[in-house]
Amino acid sequence: MKYPLGIQSFEKLRTGGFAYVDKTALVYQMAKAEQHFFLSRPRRFGKSLLLSTLEAYFLGKRELFKGLAMEQLEQDWLQYPVLHLDLNAEKYDSPAALEAVLDWHFRQWELIYGRDENDTTPTQRFKSLIRKANEKTGMKVVVLVDEYDKPVLQAIGNPELQDDYRSTLKAVFGVAKSMDAYIQFGLFTGVTKFSKVSVFSDLNNLTDISMDERYAELCGITEAEIHANFDSEVQLVAEKNGMTKEECYATLKRCYDGYHFEAGTVGMYNPYSLLNTLERKRFKDYWFETGTPSYIVEVIKQHSYDLDRLTSEEVTADLLGSLDSIDKSPLPIIYQSGYLTIKGYDPEFGNYRLGFPNEEVERGFTKFLMQYYIPEGKEEG
Repeated sequence: MKYPLGIQSFEKLRTGGFAYVDKTALVYQMAKAEQHFFLSRPRRFGKSLLLSTLEAYFLGKRELFKGLAMEQLEQDWLQYPVLHLDLNAEKYDSPAALEAVLDWHFRQWELIYGRDENDTTPTQRFKSLIRKANEKTGMKVVVLVDEYDKPVLQAIGNPELQDDYRSTLKAVFGVAKSMDAYIQFGLFTGVTKFSKVSVFSDLNNLTDISMDERYAELCGITEAEIHANFDSEVQLVAEKNGMTKEECYATLKRCYDGYHFEAGTVGMYNPYSLLNTLERKRFKDYWFETGTPSYIVEVIKQHSYDLDRLTSEEVTADLLGSLDSIDKSPLPIIYQSGYLTIKGYDPEFGNYRLGFPNEEVERGFTKFLMQYYIPEGKEEG
């Protein structure tokens, strides 16, 4: 079996014969809603592949969906103009860095749809592109934004630069509201969510599905999906490690399962760690070993937080769902980044109980992040 490690292109995955856990029924459900969506998920959880899948669908690439749920669900296979903005692969260390990324994407689209030379700002260019794409094709436009928060997160610790990025992104993303009549569908993804302040404040028609149980299984892999797609591969891992298949499943669950994006939803396995384990047939902390984002360290340095409280705290949905209160608590950014997950819910008070999702994360957190979490004046014992 070929595992799609590091592959974020749906077309490459499908034409290359790589394993694919079919999420297209949920993709279809989302696409047909004709809304502007926002989805927050930890890094390496399949957000980029999801956007690539949506792009292939809206471009009408029916052949890529052969044998998948989408093939039976969709009958028309219309082709829409797609504006796919990827903010992931860049080092954002100056205002010019974000401007350069936006300019590169705009120039690629303007080669197709044309440019009005009177448009000089990113906001003007984006607005014109949406209108021109609609006029040229006769179809409404699909807007996909990958890792919208990358510039803002890299600027944590530099308030002036962060404000600059927020201002630019707020103006550009606000176009999706003002040009709503021209847009068929929109999806913004990121690790974290800045909601009430700046970035999305003008985009008040954005539907946040980060904690929506209907889409809880959109990214990641469930235990049922492992049994359906990788059962024979689990048997090989078991044999390699001197286990029974049942013992192997139990170990996979302890190490990589346990992500809950709403109370009462099925546990999700980290796809990066799971697929690496199946390919290499060795249990390791694959996700955590890819590195801890610098913004986590920066936030940790700003707080004197008692580590003993970390897995016993109860927080509201408002706190979990936004980084606007980051100055009050480090919990939102730790939760949204995948180091904590929902372990329980108190319906009377509307509070969520948090905890480590699995052994991989708990081990990694303890080894690496604890040094930043020891409160001042408290000795490691």
